[in-house]
Amino acid sequence: MSDYLWYEGIPFPTIGYDRETLENCDKFVIRDEDTVILTYPKSGTNWMIEIISLIQTKGNPKWIQSVPIWERSPWLECQYGYELSISKEGPRLISSHLPFHLFPKSFFSSKAKVIFVIRNPRDVLVSGYFFLNKTNLAKTPKSFGTYFEWFLKGNVIYGSWFEHTRDWLSMRERENFLLLSYEEMKKDTRKTIEKICDFLGKKLETEELDLVLKHSSFKVMNENNMSNFSLIPEDVVTNGLKLLRKGITGDWKNHFTVAQAEAFDKVFQEKMVGFPSGLFPW
Repeated sequence: MSDYLWYEGIPFPTIGYDRETLENCDKFVIRDEDTVILTYPKSGTNWMIEIISLIQTKGNPKWIQSVPIWERSPWLECQYGYELSISKEGPRLISSHLPFHLFPKSFFSSKAKVIFVIRNPRDVLVSGYFFLNKTNLAKTPKSFGTYFEWFLKGNVIYGSWFEHTRDWLSMRERENFLLLSYEEMKKDTRKTIEKICDFLGKKLETEELDLVLKHSSFKVMNENNMSNFSLIPEDVVTNGLKLLRKGITGDWKNHFTVAQAEAFDKVFQEKMVGFPSGLFPW
């Protein structure tokens, strides 16, 4: 098995992806009524899918308990997700980790709404390391130190966090683009849900909001087989993947050495120069 599927300078997983689908993404037609969840991997994508699924049903959990998460909001760049997205009628909820330059060109002239979630890249790194060790999606690092080096160089699935984030942040002033952070979602989930409702033009009553909050909690998601990825077949997952590992912020402090923390800070300062620090609430 090759380490990655390389396409346009970006490493993709080797399972569930192919060159033809990635080429087709460029021509994919995003509709004005679509909602797209955009993230770099391990930044709270599935949590966001759960929240928006529940906003759409006004807190009624029937949909999230009966339809797998990857069918409710298909991944655009995967073979399965692409086919599903093409055939869906009406307003679609779509997920993607695609970097800016590979995203469907149709989006940039559409009124489709994009929710972009960023997360402390140190926590993204730790989460990615533990995730990869449980899957056959791409090459597995021999140690945390190895993965740390890969991450800083962008030699990981979907490429460099820094480039991915920098490019997408250039859209942050657009009306149809909502920037959220995993950290603010954790700190005040209710406020974040209200912000998403405003952005999507959805009006929820207090009790409906309570239901969204309740059914999108880490504990409930973790126990929902439609959302915890326990349905994924054995050949994709090794050693019993639990998609939802801890669901906390700041876990990187339990894994980085002092030298690694300093090295990471240095790269972060270099790569993210020019952005107001307020954009990064961690």
